[in-house]
Amino acid sequence: MNENQIIVSVGREHGSGGHFIAQELADNLGIKLYDKEIIEGVVEKGFSREFVESMDEKPINYFLSRRIGEFSNSPEEIVAEQVFDYIREIAKKGESFVIVGRCAESVLRLYPHVLSVFVTGDKKDKLERIKTIYHLDSMAAQDRIRRVDSKRKQYHNHYADYKWGDSRGYDLLINSSRLGIDGTAKCLAGYVHAYMEVKGIENPSR
Repeated sequence: MNENQIIVSVGREHGSGGHFIAQELADNLGIKLYDKEIIEGVVEKGFSREFVESMDEKPINYFLSRRIGEFSNSPEEIVAEQVFDYIREIAKKGESFVIVGRCAESVLRLYPHVLSVFVTGDKKDKLERIKTIYHLDSMAAQDRIRRVDSKRKQYHNHYADYKWGDSRGYDLLINSSRLGIDGTAKCLAGYVHAYMEVKGIENPSR
């Protein structure tokens, strides 16, 4: 393993701006971001884009799934395993990167410098962001936040080592409503730089 490899895993509540914060963090650190790029990686393995997108970070439907030994017929689980394999492939290259969701901090638990972050936000701010991005009214936006967060929570709790959003399972939990997107990204970048200084890492591997 590359001792200069820094991996930042960003969990997020829907509407908290987690993706945008992760993008700015990656830009600040000069390293790659993986979010929708993960879907592209799985599609390249021969799966249809529509199938992968529909199953991405989706919890297992236990009523329709069946497992025999190591094999599962659950489409959600099939995609999840492909996603996890792709994440491992990325990490094996030795480059530093920021990754959004998908239980990456658990998948890559054996890597020495994995920093896990969870981004929350005030209800009002999350609601306004979702209304703007998806052109929804307040009721529809509220329902979307509830559904997406419920899905992410079930998915994470099935595969990860700890509960979704539980502060005990993350290095840092931060409310994006306090500093905004830019300020939160800068705060996280400062945290990563401080970690690197403590660990004697001059520059993240690229």
